[in-house]
Amino acid sequence: MDGGHHGGPGGAPHTHDTQADGALADILDLDGRTFPDFLPGVTDWIAAGTPAVPRRIVDLGAGTGTGTMALLHRFPEATVVAVDSSAEMLDRLRAGAARAGYADRVETREADLDQGWPDTGPVDLVWASSSLHHMADPDRVLADVLRTLTPDGVLAAVEMDDMPWFLQDAADPALAESERRCRAELTRRRQEDLPHLGDDWGSRLRADGFAVLREHTWELAVRGPLSAEATRYAELTLRRIRAAVADRLTAAELAPLDRLLDGDGPAGSGGLAGRDDVVVRSRRLGWLAGR
Repeated sequence: MDGGHHGGPGGAPHTHDTQADGALADILDLDGRTFPDFLPGVTDWIAAGTPAVPRRIVDLGAGTGTGTMALLHRFPEATVVAVDSSAEMLDRLRAGAARAGYADRVETREADLDQGWPDTGPVDLVWASSSLHHMADPDRVLADVLRTLTPDGVLAAVEMDDMPWFLQDAADPALAESERRCRAELTRRRQEDLPHLGDDWGSRLRADGFAVLREHTWELAVRGPLSAEATRYAELTLRRIRAAVADRLTAAELAPLDRLLDGDGPAGSGGLAGRDDVVVRSRRLGWLAGR
């Protein structure tokens, strides 16, 4: 879930609140650590379906660079151009690339894709992870992608069908119900703010001139007790979801979730640490498309 940082988990519009942006950056990093096998599996899936080994890659909506790092690791001859609208995210990405020894293989472009395509040159692979649904006009962006691809180039698009779930196996049914109520309101809000979320991207790609080469669905689940990083991921994501719908639910509807998040536990975990009834579930959908 490296891209699409405009709203991130919770679906709230991107703001310039430093604390909120920092929490979102942490969520993007922690997603990769919570599901450590996901990105290696996706990049293997891409490699198995590409006509040629990519040498120049664009990461659209790169966020903190979780996907960028996975691509650099899987394709050791490649350079990645990381595109994001947030200078802060790109700073974090560059720092991470330097720590990983990839500094000389990463270029960055601060750009709002709704305003136009940045200068990337021809590319062999465009990676768009949880970013396409944030575009005001996805068809225009996809047309830009198609023009940018080399003859054997491909687009790899990955989208969540929904935000991760955490509390549906909770021993206290009030927790599961509170999460469901939050999610129902979140869905309504996201339909207003993100009208392209949940689009039929396979059909859209075909309509926009792509040939869809592969499609895949990944069902991800991590069962409690969670690691410290997965616990922090759950806590931050649940807080972000709660904040996005707080003005739409009653105090009684939010109370079970609030008691959990405000519970005693290690710093940054609320009352989630050590629970064996917390299960992180997420479904990711992928399309590999060429000319």
